[in-house]
Amino acid sequence: MKPTNYKEALDWAFLLLQKADRDPEAAEYVLLERQDWRKTDLLLNERRPMPESVWQQFEQDVAQLKTGLPAQYLLGYAWFADLKLKVNQATLIPRQETEELVSWIGEVYPATASLRILDIGTGSGAIALALKQHFPNSTVVATDISNAALTVAQENATNLQLPVTFYQGDLWQALPASEAKFDVIVSNPPYIATDEKKVMDYSVLNFEPQTALFADHQGLAIYERLAAEVAHYLQPQGNLFMEFGYQQAPAIKTIFQNALPQHQIEIRHDLADWPRMARVY
Repeated sequence: MKPTNYKEALDWAFLLLQKADRDPEAAEYVLLERQDWRKTDLLLNERRPMPESVWQQFEQDVAQLKTGLPAQYLLGYAWFADLKLKVNQATLIPRQETEELVSWIGEVYPATASLRILDIGTGSGAIALALKQHFPNSTVVATDISNAALTVAQENATNLQLPVTFYQGDLWQALPASEAKFDVIVSNPPYIATDEKKVMDYSVLNFEPQTALFADHQGLAIYERLAAEVAHYLQPQGNLFMEFGYQQAPAIKTIFQNALPQHQIEIRHDLADWPRMARVY
């Protein structure tokens, strides 16, 4: 089937992906990105003939999307806080909820602040790079257990000309002894319990790195380690910011209140009104 225009091509793709139980919106997203269009550009052009070269690329893209491959991995990049970041199957795809976590940090400190910031489990470098962009006078350090992920993060830092220091290793073990304490520590760690696999999205489960998704103790293992050890790495007036699963807020509060009784913990809801973020200070 060769469509006569963009609308027909998208109608074909939507139907094909729906029948395959895949996200039909991914076809439009990929088409817009390939064309460097906004939604309004598509509306203006949807009845115009689709060039043969565009159709051939779109047909190939839809075949890949039908397998469950996420659109961002297909394109090789994702957008996060207005940054174009390389992503591949060594890194999680950055989410909008994580942008909200970055925005929260931006509310607490002025953009001109000279902070020491640590991002634990940086993946593609999304949080670290967005914070370096927002706080240009600050020193940003990021760690990850995955060397493959750090290769992507370093490439993103180089491409964006945002200097961030990356260390490979497990949480704090990645940090050299010469690193001083931090004003801000932020983490979006693995937090999914393994028994949730049966209800997870196919594309996430089959294509995104499982070491960045799943954690022991019903997804709480990393938070337990953070709570036990963070005081050693945080300045007295510092802040720890974290993202977590939408059902984990009560457990997160209990973990940090027990481990750090002198600290306050604030829970914040995301735009969908789920409790998804915490600040410990």
